[in-house]
Amino acid sequence: MPSLLFVCLGNICRSPLAEGAVRHAARQQGLELRLDSAGTGHWHVGRPPDPRAIAAARRNGVDISDLRARQVTADDFTRFDHILALDRQNLADLRRLAPAGSTARLTLLLDHVPGREGQGVADPWTGTDTDFDQTWADVTAAMPGVLRLL
Repeated sequence: MPSLLFVCLGNICRSPLAEGAVRHAARQQGLELRLDSAGTGHWHVGRPPDPRAIAAARRNGVDISDLRARQVTADDFTRFDHILALDRQNLADLRRLAPAGSTARLTLLLDHVPGREGQGVADPWTGTDTDFDQTWADVTAAMPGVLRLL
């Protein structure tokens, strides 16, 4: 079964929104995937997504309230086929954390959107509902390209 891991800093905003968006798109297309999200940081481990992220997903018909933050582990680099970072710093951190023998392909999420290669999804954490809606728009823009990875 194809597997994807979405990674941002704290795993309470961008990466759970990306996980939720792909989960929703995969269900609509009848695809079976192993999906998860994680953070490179540990600050929010065990916590649900930010309420503003939950609300942004809900406004788009997706429920991410059951997700819980976790930190990236060394096992993730062999358990997942693709690890998609939400910004350049997290991609650099993932490359640094990748143990010898890693098999996961590391890319930026927006590398899968024509014309947005190399760009990161802005972190909405210090922003408003509008910023979370923009994050939702960014992660959903990547869905066609992400699903082509499978």
